[in-house]
Amino acid sequence: GLNPIILSHITATEALLGVAVFCLFFMYVKSFQNRIPKGLKKIPGPTGFPLIGNALQMGKYPHLSLTRMSQKYGDVMMIHIGNTPVLVLSGLKTIHQALVRQATEFMGRPDLYSFRCIANGESLGFGRDSGEVWRARRKMVQNALKAFATSPSSNSFSTYLVEEHVSKEANYLIEKFQEVMLEKQSFDPYEHILVSTANIICAMCFSKSYHHDDEELLVFYTFMLKEIKEHYESFSKDSIRDITDSLIDQSQKMFSISSENLFSFLNDLFGAAFDTVTTVMSWGLMYLVVHPEIQKKIQEEIDEVIGRARKPRLSDRPLMPYTEAFILEVFRHSSLLPFTIPHCTTKETVLNGYYIPKDICVFINQWQVNHDENLWKDPSSFNPERFLSADGKDVNKDEREKVLIFGLGKRRCIGEPIARWEIFLFLTFLLQELEFSVKEGVKVDMTPRYGLSMKVKRCPHFQVKRRSLKNK
Repeated sequence: GLNPIILSHITATEALLGVAVFCLFFMYVKSFQNRIPKGLKKIPGPTGFPLIGNALQMGKYPHLSLTRMSQKYGDVMMIHIGNTPVLVLSGLKTIHQALVRQATEFMGRPDLYSFRCIANGESLGFGRDSGEVWRARRKMVQNALKAFATSPSSNSFSTYLVEEHVSKEANYLIEKFQEVMLEKQSFDPYEHILVSTANIICAMCFSKSYHHDDEELLVFYTFMLKEIKEHYESFSKDSIRDITDSLIDQSQKMFSISSENLFSFLNDLFGAAFDTVTTVMSWGLMYLVVHPEIQKKIQEEIDEVIGRARKPRLSDRPLMPYTEAFILEVFRHSSLLPFTIPHCTTKETVLNGYYIPKDICVFINQWQVNHDENLWKDPSSFNPERFLSADGKDVNKDEREKVLIFGLGKRRCIGEPIARWEIFLFLTFLLQELEFSVKEGVKVDMTPRYGLSMKVKRCPHFQVKRRSLKNK
């Protein structure tokens, strides 16, 4: 064994190091507290451990842990991840105050290594820049996105291009789901939805779509660079084919944008209008099979407003409050994005009487807002009717605005409008033709898989059947 003298030496050294680390951590926290200006409150929060801070207390589901902590410490709370202080904001009023009324102070992004790796730090969503150039570029991308999503369709079935693209993919899914049903008697819809959603944004960005087995689409990074290079080489300002052409055209008019910049912008769009839509649709189908009575009500509304003779359009959306209420309840109940991308303060400020230092990382707990008992009656139950007016004919605007899923303020998700359009169209296309269920005796597991977004657990037990034609 080890010499007892050496062993005692190691133990003593470790003990001294432990004491030193603890003292440094204590001095750090104390110096932070001492900088609070007179008349302002110190931000409360749980006590952490040296070096790791509150990391252990976060557990497997940070959104739940931080929600529990906020019940004790309030809507403005300080935690430490390692030695890094993190401000955690909860409560709709507090979050609205920070991100909307004090938007300039809270619109920064923290200088995290992982953020610098995303599109070389040039991402509109993750990048630190929030100045004039960032605002101009964000506006440019929003304009290009809206212009092409709502461009007139060339076919007689659709009004806008986004309807045309969703129609094509939804029709494919309707046939594919029935095909795999015949082959296997049950199936997992996730991968089919994933490729169809990717195809819609591909069609809008690059004027092309891919077969569901195409290997090129799966190698995401290489595929994006190849498409951007081809667009630069074949660009003509007299023939704007898609969002990528529109961005190249606008960049030449305003200021030069490199292919690397363009990659980062399109990467943002793919994330917003691809991953989010896929995840929402996956959750939506799970809720439909768990609540068949809700599925039936949506189909009754589809039959009444659209019928079976024509395809859904965006113009149907205001006339279909129950369908819209269902989508809102999927957003709220699943809270698939429990936190926004972290924010950062751009200067010293005050929030709810608390002193907030500059350059502090800020977590926005969207899950807490969506499950706040002060905002929602029985928040753990899935109930689309909570969003409807008393007569059921309209969506209650005040209730709709309480749902947090795309963030708030100047950093609100850039792809939000198109994501909402796609989800409405996908859902109505599928439910117009198909009835979803799971194999008899199967209990659906709604426990989420936690990651950047909360994804539903894969379920290989889905079944579909074509709806009867009696309502045509």
